[in-house]
Amino acid sequence: MTTLQKVAFTAIIGLGLIGTSASADTSKGKKIYMKKLKGKCGFTGAIFAQKHTQAEWEDAKANGKLGELMMEACPGGKEFFESKKFKKKYSKHLYDFVHDYAKDSGNVPSC
Repeated sequence: MTTLQKVAFTAIIGLGLIGTSASADTSKGKKIYMKKLKGKCGFTGAIFAQKHTQAEWEDAKANGKLGELMMEACPGGKEFFESKKFKKKYSKHLYDFVHDYAKDSGNVPSC
């Protein structure tokens, strides 16, 4: 293997890892729900996610109303859903979680 091939191979692997860590993650959304919201909402993540269908979650995200829809599902989490940290860091992971476990998805999380 030439030096150029080694550098190209390393760059491809590195870019693949960066792309993976930057994307949203269902399991991170589950952990966020368990840590930050379960006590405030008073029910499991499965019940939270199944408050709406996948299409309803998709529409809310597309229209910038995800926090409002989540607040409707869990009024006790109002302060969390209105925070800057939710909007910048947590919303994409929570969206993946609720979308993957929505009432019409057929999936049930273990939380």
